[in-house]
Amino acid sequence: MEKAYKLLFNTEESDDLYVYCCGLSQTEPGHSFGPALKPHYMIHYILSGKGSFTIGGQKYPLTEKYGFLIVPDELAYYVADEKDPWTYVWIGFGGNRAKEIVSQLGLSLQQPIFMSDKSKDIYGLVKDMMDHNTFSVEDSLRRNGLLSLFLSVIASGLSVTPRSDSSSDNNYVHKAQAFVRSNYYNPIKVTDIADYVCINRSYLYTLFQENLGISPQQYLSSYRIAKASELLQLTDLPIESISISCGYSDPLVFSKAFKQEKGMSPSKFRKSLPKSGNTAGAEHLKQVEKLIEKHHLDSNDPN
Repeated sequence: MEKAYKLLFNTEESDDLYVYCCGLSQTEPGHSFGPALKPHYMIHYILSGKGSFTIGGQKYPLTEKYGFLIVPDELAYYVADEKDPWTYVWIGFGGNRAKEIVSQLGLSLQQPIFMSDKSKDIYGLVKDMMDHNTFSVEDSLRRNGLLSLFLSVIASGLSVTPRSDSSSDNNYVHKAQAFVRSNYYNPIKVTDIADYVCINRSYLYTLFQENLGISPQQYLSSYRIAKASELLQLTDLPIESISISCGYSDPLVFSKAFKQEKGMSPSKFRKSLPKSGNTAGAEHLKQVEKLIEKHHLDSNDPN
C-alpha cells in the first residue's frame, strides 16, 4: 500500500522535452512496484526513508537524497524498506531530446543511480507541477519548463553512483533480457531463452534469482503483461489481438496470466483506465502537502 498523488498528462511526442506524469508517494513498509516496464524515462528522488531498486540485473539499496532512473522498455522493480519505508517524488518524461539529456547527466541503464542534496528544490519543482495541472497552454508550458529546471537542479549537484559489477554472470542475464525484449510476442519459453544464452535452464533460474529476485518465467510473463497493459491503454485493439501480440496463442491463458499479475481481468483493467485528462483535487493536494511536511523536508537541505 502507498499514499500517493499522481498526475498524468496528454503529450505531444514530437516535442523536444515534455512531462508525461509526476507525483509523490509515502509508501507502507514493504510496498513494491513491478517487475514492470515504462514506455518513457522516469526519475524517482527519495525524500526520506529507504528501499531498494533493481534494473538491468543489478540491485541498488538506496536512502534519502538518492535518486534512480527507469529506462524506457526496461523491466524495473523497487520496494520500500520494511522498517523505514521511503517517501519519494517522481517525474516521467520523454521527447526528442530526452535520451540525449539523460546521457548528458551521466545516467543510463548501467549507471541509473545519482545523489543530490537539493531535496527542497526538487520537491518544490514537482509540487509546482502538481499545482499547475490543467491542459491549458499556460500550464503545459510551465510544466515543461519546470521539467528543464528539475533536470538542471539534478545536474547542478549531481553525483553519479557507479554500478557495482559484482558478478560476471550478469552478462547472461542481460543477454536473456534482451532476447525477451526482442521476442516476447513470439511463443518463446524459458528453454528458448536458456538455449539462446548457451546455459542450462537451472543455471539461468539461479542467475535470475540472484540478480533480479525473480525467475526467468516470472520475468517473461511480467514483460508480456506490461506490454499488454500498454496496448490496453493506448489502443482499441480487441483483447484477443492483444493476447496474440504479446505471445499468448490462447486468450484464456492470457486472461489468467493478466489477472494473476494485475489482480483483474484485461477487460476490467481497460475499463478502469481514466477516460480523459487529469484535474487535481485541491483537497487531495492539501493532504499530500501535509503528508510531505511530516518528513521535515527543510532538514534534508543543507543550503
